[in-house]
Amino acid sequence: MKAAWYERTGEAQKVLQIGELDNPLPNKGEVLVQLKTSGINPSDVKTRAGARGDLQFPKIVPHSDGAGTIVDVGEGVDKKRIGERVWIWNGAFGRAFGTCAELISLPEFQAAKINDSVDFKSAACMGIPASTAYYGIFANGSVKDKTVLISGGAGAVGFYGIQLAKLSGASVISTISSDEKAEVAQEAGADKVINYKNEDVVEEIMNFSNNKGVDRIFEVEFGGNLSINEKVIKSNGVIAAYGSMADMEPKLPFYNLMFKGTKIDTFLIYSINQNFRKELIDGLSKMLNENSLKHMVTKTFSIDNIIEAHEAMESGNIIGNIVVEVT
Repeated sequence: MKAAWYERTGEAQKVLQIGELDNPLPNKGEVLVQLKTSGINPSDVKTRAGARGDLQFPKIVPHSDGAGTIVDVGEGVDKKRIGERVWIWNGAFGRAFGTCAELISLPEFQAAKINDSVDFKSAACMGIPASTAYYGIFANGSVKDKTVLISGGAGAVGFYGIQLAKLSGASVISTISSDEKAEVAQEAGADKVINYKNEDVVEEIMNFSNNKGVDRIFEVEFGGNLSINEKVIKSNGVIAAYGSMADMEPKLPFYNLMFKGTKIDTFLIYSINQNFRKELIDGLSKMLNENSLKHMVTKTFSIDNIIEAHEAMESGNIIGNIVVEVT
């Protein structure tokens, strides 16, 4: 099979290779998927660059997200699954061979069925971006009739987060950093968009919420936004955080948060509770199949241009998702 891989960490142009690897075979409980698309996420390029430590395996085919068609099954898997169109999650988490290849064999639970109307490019965005959004919005209960603050609403995750919250009956505030990004957040459905570069975020949130604040915060930058969030979160509110790059070891205003009864839910989408994972997969698959979600696939590359694809992700200039067309 054709694949992209690396055998050491470093710059994309120095370590990524493209060529032929042996076709995988499905083991017991696995499905063999012929991939059409492979989704690239920041974690993929960070791992390849070496930011996540030493290589776990001698050879790594990158990317956890993807979509394609089941072409074979292992022992114990219903043969009726052959021919199913599916989206894939955790393809490269704790595994040597991810989705940037023509074929992948993985546990059947990690291949979720989609119908014929679903675009493979959109399906390749479910694994990390949409799943992170789903957990952040729903893991702590319904958001119906609640006010939700979503930071980075123009990002791949925030874009889905706004949609999910709105579809569930929430009022959504989102922060962005430019007029271009404001248009993206508005397109997703945000009720109030705040440019944190030139507006007072706390003042704008409190004015919009009639000085009540917000019930939930879905946070991409926990440490950097903590001084804002401690002021706007309501009593017994929840901050669900999936990143804190600007301040990786923030000083916690414990008593301010304690007296409000604030719950802080930090999470890594790769290793969330498996009971909620099933709810997440079922929920996203239903929305995907019903065409309930908008998708923002901004850049598409051929597998032959995998180096350029990784460099595009690392540039930070892309608003939306980057997808590699494998076959």
